[in-house]
Amino acid sequence: MERHEMDAFLMLAEELHFRRATERLGLAQDRISQTIKKLERRIGAPLFERTSRRVALTAVGLQLREDLLPAREQMESALARAVSAGRGIEGILDIGYSSPMAAEVLIKAADLLQSRHPACEVRIHEIQLTDLYGPLRSGLVDLQVTEGPMAEPDLTAGPVLFRQDRVLLVSRDHPFAGYESVSVEDLADTKLITLSGNMPDYWMAEHYPRRTPAGRTVPVGGTANFWPATLVLVAADKGVTSSCAGAEPYLGRPDIVWIPFRDAPTVDCTFIRARQGDSARTRAFIDTALSVPHGFAR
Repeated sequence: MERHEMDAFLMLAEELHFRRATERLGLAQDRISQTIKKLERRIGAPLFERTSRRVALTAVGLQLREDLLPAREQMESALARAVSAGRGIEGILDIGYSSPMAAEVLIKAADLLQSRHPACEVRIHEIQLTDLYGPLRSGLVDLQVTEGPMAEPDLTAGPVLFRQDRVLLVSRDHPFAGYESVSVEDLADTKLITLSGNMPDYWMAEHYPRRTPAGRTVPVGGTANFWPATLVLVAADKGVTSSCAGAEPYLGRPDIVWIPFRDAPTVDCTFIRARQGDSARTRAFIDTALSVPHGFAR
């Protein structure tokens, strides 16, 4: 059986409608009918029962469909693997993330990339903010999506996967709990819970500023070496901390209030990779992830 005969038969077996099958294959109006008749003559038995109202598979047609489907899948997989190898999209690709929102997008992207390039295996890893670029520099991951900014000479950033408004997290007993919104200047009137770990000073200044834009000191209410631990301190009213608005469905709890900032910079979840670590695999994954639909702002 030739490939065009197999495609025509399987498409008609799926649609059970000549016009729809013809349109999906992009063929001339009578091409499928001629192909099927030729195939039936070669087999010596009808494959479809045709009436003015319906098209149905015969027993012989049903058996042929069941036998051909695995063969076509094997052919398509073999072709996809060959394409992947030819384009360099094969082997293992390790991807890191630091937020549950990013993880959701990256897992979908991994499934989609692997369906297109079966020779490429994608593994997803959680990255702790307290060791921001350690996994990338150690080779644990080839590519990661973490909160910017990033200004490291051996790394490159971009594009942004999604951009989120920044919010302030306070306990329900905190004086800010009833506010509709807050300003960065308000941080001088409370205590800010920060992270301790291997994060650059410029990154800390973006997410945990020590001074407000007007130059007022921001008091420190405590530190945590693991971001979820900051939620425990906030809930105990030991201070406040910041996050992005889209994280609330994943990390929200009844004893913490999420308040929008009026004037804080956005949280940009950005692809980051080694400056010398670009490859066909990483480029293909970035393009795939950017194409995945999601409800987060760009």
